[in-house]
Amino acid sequence: MRVLSCGEDAVLLEVADLDAALAWHAAVVNRPEVDEAILGARTVLLRGHPGRLRALLHRTPEPGPRQASGGREHVLEVRYDGPDLDEVARLTGLSPDEVVRAHTATPWTVAFAGFAPGFAYLVDGDPRLRVPRRGTPRPSVPAGSVGLADTFSGVYPRSSPGGWQLLGTTDAVLFDVDHDPPALLAPGDTVRFTPAPLADRDDVALDRADPGPHRHDQRGGEGS
Repeated sequence: MRVLSCGEDAVLLEVADLDAALAWHAAVVNRPEVDEAILGARTVLLRGHPGRLRALLHRTPEPGPRQASGGREHVLEVRYDGPDLDEVARLTGLSPDEVVRAHTATPWTVAFAGFAPGFAYLVDGDPRLRVPRRGTPRPSVPAGSVGLADTFSGVYPRSSPGGWQLLGTTDAVLFDVDHDPPALLAPGDTVRFTPAPLADRDDVALDRADPGPHRHDQRGGEGS
């Protein structure tokens, strides 16, 4: 672990990997010396008096494996009709139905947030679903798109460019400035994905079968 100065009121911990970052975050986040602790993939940013923070870190034993955080649990319904579902199946050696079962059978944990307001990096899913990012990012990914990249899953909170492999879409609102807190998902929360009800999946089947203009407008060009 390296401890680096970061401005006048913070220090940055650089650690070996995500598990170490999560463990250190859990070890110090509720200490009185820490005004704020922000997780990254291999870092923890601690705000507070730098001298007291360094003293805290010096006397804190190396944390062991991270434990369940006791965060909130969220259930997100997903229409598994994403444009990359077949590609994920090819990359993993699973069938599309097996990809969906793997994505929904294992609860995911919110590790940290980034990229865009409300975007959470989810970990601890089925290891068979580890896939690379797309070779060419899309210039626009619809809000609510559920994707995979490396060991992570995530949901795009708004329309934006993106290179993740898209499995489907959810209607869940990931970020709303009128809510407190505005972000639905926070580090330590658990996310369980579940397939959308049968009626919604029947609508998807009709969309695929009938490419007429009215159905294209409803789908907003998601498959493009």
